[in-house]
Amino acid sequence: MENLDVTVLRTLQGWRAQGRRALLATVVRTWGSSPRPVGSVMALCETGAVVGSVSGGCIEDDLIYRYSRAHGAVQGSSAPPGITHEIPTGPPEHVKYGVSADEAHRFGLPCGGTLELVLEFNPDATSLAELVGTLSSGSLVERRTELATGRVELRAAATPAALEDEGGWLSNTFGPEYRMLLIGAGQLTEYLATMALFNGFAVTVCDPREEYRGAWAVPGVEIVTDMPDDVVRAFNVDRRSCVIALTHDPKLDDLALLEALETEAFYVGAIGSRRNNEARHARMIEHFDQTPESLARLRGPIGIYIGSKTPAEIAVSVMAEVLAVKNGVPLPRDMEVANAKNTLSAAEASAPTCFVSP
Repeated sequence: MENLDVTVLRTLQGWRAQGRRALLATVVRTWGSSPRPVGSVMALCETGAVVGSVSGGCIEDDLIYRYSRAHGAVQGSSAPPGITHEIPTGPPEHVKYGVSADEAHRFGLPCGGTLELVLEFNPDATSLAELVGTLSSGSLVERRTELATGRVELRAAATPAALEDEGGWLSNTFGPEYRMLLIGAGQLTEYLATMALFNGFAVTVCDPREEYRGAWAVPGVEIVTDMPDDVVRAFNVDRRSCVIALTHDPKLDDLALLEALETEAFYVGAIGSRRNNEARHARMIEHFDQTPESLARLRGPIGIYIGSKTPAEIAVSVMAEVLAVKNGVPLPRDMEVANAKNTLSAAEASAPTCFVSP
């Protein structure tokens, strides 16, 4: 499952290549709480088809009513009279939703919230094809739209950047997919890979052990069979990548994790208990000249504490932590697996013990 932005742009390009009218909506400002962050995009076809989102659904419904021929399918819209119900030609427009508390309620925004969009009408299909092709090759692209004319420029970008809507230009940087490299092809990996795919990650699974690869059943995942440390080196790990070891086998995990720690990966971690994690750190310090400081980025035990027991629940726990780190959300220490279990162990040790007479 590809990155949502790429899906939106690819679908929009297909509509335009077929000669259909369509628009691209971009969230450029929010005030108060907002369902979608700045930079989020959606596309609307003249048929009423929508891909992507800019809100919880009510704003999408209003845009369908205003700009598509399928407006009759949307019930209860409060769009003003006189709307032609088709996508116009012309330069981009700014529109605001939720300026008043009443509008915020009507459009499903938190009370007092405001959302501002830029609508681009009938973007050029050739430019969209170039953009999608560049993104598909794994490159980062800055898309600049001249607001007075709708003219689009594409520029190579070295690093991700926040959206800018100033000086007559709208600049939005689109990047390649987030990537997840999983070491080990066991049952937990299948659950975690499935969740990562649904969250827009491109997933690669590395396992040189044929007996584990033979039962792999998750489509859309690349399987590689080289030794994990070699795979990490060849993976071109960047700041949109995470590396997670799931084998419990030091021969497979340790060197790969050390390689990953030398990269810009936003998340590097390994499955295992607190005891296993302590043993891993001790091995790396003793045999690979590591220090507590050089291992500070190595996460373990991984996940957030939700009392998980089954592989599926453990995968939920790990995926939640990965997404929190990706989104820059600090996790309270009592939600980290190691700290939560330490707290529980201390509580259990201090609890009164009941004895039953034989």
